[in-house]
Amino acid sequence: MTPNDYPPRSLLYVPGSNARALEKAQGLAADMLIIDLEDAVPFDRKIEAREAMRRAVEAGYPGKRVAVRVNATGRFEQEADITALYGLAIDAVVLPKVDAVTDLDPVRALGVPVLAMIETPAAIYAAHDIASDTAVAGLIAGLNDLAHELKLPGGMDRGAMSHAIQMIVLAARAAGVWGFDGVYNAIDDAAGFAAEAAEGRRLGFDGKSLIHPSQVDPCNAAFAPSAREIAEAESLIAAATGGAQRHDGRMIEDMHVAAARALLERAAR
Repeated sequence: MTPNDYPPRSLLYVPGSNARALEKAQGLAADMLIIDLEDAVPFDRKIEAREAMRRAVEAGYPGKRVAVRVNATGRFEQEADITALYGLAIDAVVLPKVDAVTDLDPVRALGVPVLAMIETPAAIYAAHDIASDTAVAGLIAGLNDLAHELKLPGGMDRGAMSHAIQMIVLAARAAGVWGFDGVYNAIDDAAGFAAEAAEGRRLGFDGKSLIHPSQVDPCNAAFAPSAREIAEAESLIAAATGGAQRHDGRMIEDMHVAAARALLERAAR
């Protein structure tokens, strides 16, 4: 898995200690499953979660990319998490609370692409260096923790974090890696989720991390080109003759043609 591959639109966290959720994930349309050994797993079920994760990965999830979120660097559970991953065919390891490039060191030996979670003010300032590391395939915005670290009143406030969110996108784009939006907590608020997913795409994220199966389909829809976008891209490509020119009331150039081709390629996958 490299940034040259098609980025997943929907990245669904699945608790490693929840056998039913691990089984149910087989039938979901999520582009990537993230089997979680960190926050979703109580301390007294960590060993059980590692064992269940191994069984699930060995059984396989045909047609899906599979990642595993280990515990953060500096947490004593991390070593056992990493040991449990050896010999497994996974597409990525998700590393939470990456504040500096050195936090990546424990997972390097796995030889698996890393999706680094940016969750603190320190991580925001180090995001470009983290994204530029050769082990990193993408950044995931950890906005719940970031809101906590920023001491925002009333919980997560995306408006108050707009600068930080844009810094994550900028770091990912500058380094040529993927960038993924954070989770939406209100699992019963379908309209709110759809609005936030649409905003995430407008901000430049490649996809979004999810905490509930009900969010998968609307997430895929939000991060896929619409019928209108596809029609506009096809029209633009058909009209382009090279260089700058007028098309449909605006000026276009080669850059816009390349973007239109990329959109159609994404729509075809």
